[in-house]
Amino acid sequence: MKSTRNEPIEESVAGSVDRHTPLGLTDADVLHMYRTMLLARAFDDRASILFTQGKIPFTVTGHGHEAAQVGAAKCLTPGRDWVLPYYRDIGVVLMLGMTVREIMLAEFGKAADPNSGGRQMPKHWGCRRLKIMSQSSPVATQLPHACGLAWAMRVNKEPGVVWVSFGDGVASKGDFHEGLNFAGIHKLPVIFFCENNYYAISVPFSKQSPVERVSDRAAAYGMPGVSVDGNDVFEVYQATREAVERALAGEGPTLIEARTYRIVPHTSNDDDRRYRSRDEVEMWKQKDPIRRMAVYLKGVGLLDDEKDARLRAEVEAEVREAAAWAEAQPDPDPATVGRFVYAEEGSDGVGR
Repeated sequence: MKSTRNEPIEESVAGSVDRHTPLGLTDADVLHMYRTMLLARAFDDRASILFTQGKIPFTVTGHGHEAAQVGAAKCLTPGRDWVLPYYRDIGVVLMLGMTVREIMLAEFGKAADPNSGGRQMPKHWGCRRLKIMSQSSPVATQLPHACGLAWAMRVNKEPGVVWVSFGDGVASKGDFHEGLNFAGIHKLPVIFFCENNYYAISVPFSKQSPVERVSDRAAAYGMPGVSVDGNDVFEVYQATREAVERALAGEGPTLIEARTYRIVPHTSNDDDRRYRSRDEVEMWKQKDPIRRMAVYLKGVGLLDDEKDARLRAEVEAEVREAAAWAEAQPDPDPATVGRFVYAEEGSDGVGR
């Protein structure tokens, strides 16, 4: 699917053609996917408000990435597959089963935060029950970790795949080469999922890459490279499902590039007006994946304006309740600041 580097690729024609049933998705599936997209957007909107109110110190959002995240996560099996999402992937973790309350605890840095006990920045995911592996802030480190997990699964004869996501800036890091090279050599069951939003913070993709697509690099590592419209939930779902099937069949890794766009600043501390035009942002807003999904669902008779308004009201109420609840939870005990960093007296010497 051809495109210039900073323009939206042509979106699929919306209408009354059923696209989900041929993919094996039920009506209930796609409605749940749409609700999850709405929930992810509502959460990020609420977090941005909390930041401006001074109630949380920082946030990073997935505005514009929702179709890529939900379409991919729908293909994964929670608790079987290992997942290493990057910091925008709220749609992924919601789709896998993390709750709005759990995620909101991290925004406030509360003691009960399941990701890190309030020790990490928001959106640095970790959940034992869902096999979501925590990662550090330096980008790209999660790719070699994904390969290590896949190797361990092979040694232990565990079923499943490893899915790891990252932004386009990661493709400029050495960890990208090392991870894909190792996975390609050993035919590991890893799905490398790049959410290419055309900017590594303020650096446009055209200044990061000598090739037009991240997926063009896959051939160098002996794996398929697929580029899809990241604002089309069905294209993402189909590509990811095929990659999962390949991995489970022992055919090795796949590199998927979901070409999307973040329609807000990089983080709550960023001013994107300094490096991209308002016309460019407005152009991409017309490709908003949530709007596109709503148009599709209405076209096939699964959604109308009244039901859409009700869903939006439901998710807004859910995130408001979660924010109020999380704000009232206890902060971490300062006495535990060294836990997981240093061995504690009475422990086995490796910490707790």
